[in-house]
Amino acid sequence: MDNVQQERTAPLAVSLSKRKRRSQLLQDYDLYLLLLPGLLVLLTFKYLPMFGVVIAFKDFNLFDGIWGSPWAGTKYFKELLDDPNFYTVVGNTLLINFYKLVFQFPLPIALALMVNEVRGVMFKRLTQTITYLPHFLSWVIISAIFINLLSPQTGILKGVFALLGMQDVMMIADERFFRSVLVLSAAWKETGWSSIIYLSAIVSIDTQLYEAAKMDGAGKFRQIWHITLPGIRNVIVFIIMLRIGHALANDVEQVLMFYTPLVYNVGDVIGTYVYRVGLGQMKYSFSTAIGLFQSGIGMALIIAANYFSKKFGERGLW
Repeated sequence: MDNVQQERTAPLAVSLSKRKRRSQLLQDYDLYLLLLPGLLVLLTFKYLPMFGVVIAFKDFNLFDGIWGSPWAGTKYFKELLDDPNFYTVVGNTLLINFYKLVFQFPLPIALALMVNEVRGVMFKRLTQTITYLPHFLSWVIISAIFINLLSPQTGILKGVFALLGMQDVMMIADERFFRSVLVLSAAWKETGWSSIIYLSAIVSIDTQLYEAAKMDGAGKFRQIWHITLPGIRNVIVFIIMLRIGHALANDVEQVLMFYTPLVYNVGDVIGTYVYRVGLGQMKYSFSTAIGLFQSGIGMALIIAANYFSKKFGERGLW
């Protein structure tokens, strides 16, 4: 008898659930309308172009178009793996991103910790404005600043170079220093802007924890080490995961503004290689294969980072 009653009431429960969902949708219709333009932009510029990856499996010809070009299978992936220049480019990409992770990544955290300890409101706002400003400058402007700054003939650091015995060294055109210039310029441009997310996380920490630490005699450094850093640990791990997912991606505009043929051996990254080969030599299928390979490895890295993050008790991306 109970089973029969349950069978009769089940369709009614499903119908009520559908009505409830429909009522909620209608109740918040204005919010969904506001969301619609963003979804359309995302669909148009992020998802629809993904159909272009089929070029990697075709002998693409501009006059025949994507669908008119003959299939080539995995020809360009084999060509990619047989190209010795590709391994050099991948190595450069990984090294530059590793240097940025080690030397540039901690700087926004340190800046956020220091700005958080500033008590003067006007001085804090001034500091934040000055440190945020480089983010809004284009790489064209920043490259010109660094080229003039590091020039051994006319640069501001000419005297420093003379003391170090580097009168004739143009650091931007020297393989020994090129990667350091990339890391230094990226740090100068993005440190202030990147510190915003850490400042937001610090503000959300319960102030009672600091008051309790003060009562126990903890100084500023102990409060930072035992309260602030653990309080923003989830954010730090989250950003590291995103960085790992972009291990094969670089700021192409930055590298293009700085590098020359003299530093191709240490400065040519996947993005610039695709630019030179794809547009310069019009090897569209080959460059698309490189891009697809890069995306696949990036996805695998971010999945692995997410898995290990959850395994060690931290938050994940999903």
